[in-house]
Amino acid sequence: MPERRRIASLPDRLPDRLTALRTPADPGFWRSPVRGVRFTAVLGLVLLVGLTLLFVTGLLSYAAYNPDLDPVNDKTPGKGLLGFYLFAWPTGPHWLYRLTQGLHVTVGIVLVPVLLAKLWSVIPRLFALPPARSVGHALERISLLLLVGGALFEFLTGLLNIQLDYLFPGSFYTLHFYGAWVFLAGFVAHVALKLPQAVRVLRSGIPRGEPDTPAAPDPLAAPDPLPATLSRRGALAMVGAGSLLLLITSAGRSFDGPLRRIALLTPRGGTEEGPGPNAFQVNKTAAAVRITPADTGERWRLTVRGPAGELRFSRAELLAMEQHSAALPIACVEGWSTSDQLWRGVRLSDLAALAGYPDSPPDVFVESLQRSGSFRKAALRGNQVRDGRSLLALEVNGAPLSPDHGYPARIIVPAAPGVLNTKWVETLTFGAL
Repeated sequence: MPERRRIASLPDRLPDRLTALRTPADPGFWRSPVRGVRFTAVLGLVLLVGLTLLFVTGLLSYAAYNPDLDPVNDKTPGKGLLGFYLFAWPTGPHWLYRLTQGLHVTVGIVLVPVLLAKLWSVIPRLFALPPARSVGHALERISLLLLVGGALFEFLTGLLNIQLDYLFPGSFYTLHFYGAWVFLAGFVAHVALKLPQAVRVLRSGIPRGEPDTPAAPDPLAAPDPLPATLSRRGALAMVGAGSLLLLITSAGRSFDGPLRRIALLTPRGGTEEGPGPNAFQVNKTAAAVRITPADTGERWRLTVRGPAGELRFSRAELLAMEQHSAALPIACVEGWSTSDQLWRGVRLSDLAALAGYPDSPPDVFVESLQRSGSFRKAALRGNQVRDGRSLLALEVNGAPLSPDHGYPARIIVPAAPGVLNTKWVETLTFGAL
């Protein structure tokens, strides 16, 4: 009988237990005492500055490829008005792309803890019901969807690209390009809707209602918070410490010395490249793209095309021409770069003169011995060809190029992305674009 009474009383207790169950749509489901509009506003303003810098440097990276010069440089077909292009990429200062792309990648890595903390701080809003209470609220939710989805997509593809892990379908350049515009649409709309409120919150410390009305309750604060184990200032300090740690372990990809050795989170950090004049970073090795000694040996010839016809030069004949030197870095889209290396070879403008352009060198189309993979062909603009520091390099730091650095000859151009500094050059066609 006692057992029967216990079973009989169970249905009476079920309604109480069911009412105690909460879903993410219930504000009481979220009980962290750290959440609040001021905490979120601080993170939001940091992201406002950081994401704006990311977008601007991303556009500069796009411009550095001279995308309207030739289809081989632009990996975003059918881009339409989104691919607007304002200026030809300059050749000076020679470290320009090293700076802009280094900032783009490093700031993106550093913002990861801030982005995750911001998403955590507003996650109760993502589950709020009803989904839209008004037209304005519906627009806010749509902008939030574009913002959150675009940001996660851009950060994920960017981080995978840094690690050279291409797990996503399609070209990184295309996906990242269109993803950036989706993110920007949500970002601009969200900032327009939320920036005035964020500024008011940071000025007053509390959200405010309409004029002459009492202050409204904090909409992000938990209605039934758990006991505090960390203050909001402490939470912000933890986010800042995470960003600082990522800065220390990634920024060295753009510097020499101890910082490069502690850049443990990047493929360009933590290892020494070995001794010798060619001891600096590469993305693609000769073996990886199947360049063999037979391809680059005595039978190799550089083909130069232009109004003067088709000319062919051996490496020895190129070395017999007037040689020039230029101290230039290598800077890649993944954000890593080298310090200035001393390159020596034949000026591109001198080769253009041999091809039939003695006065005003035009654009040039460059083809590599590499038979597969991206950027085995590239186009350089006339201003890049005319710069006296733009070389068909044959040596670096006083020694012949190594196979991994492009032996028997490679392009080196000031301020150009690394992929446009074509290695294992086979053909230069001047004025074909």
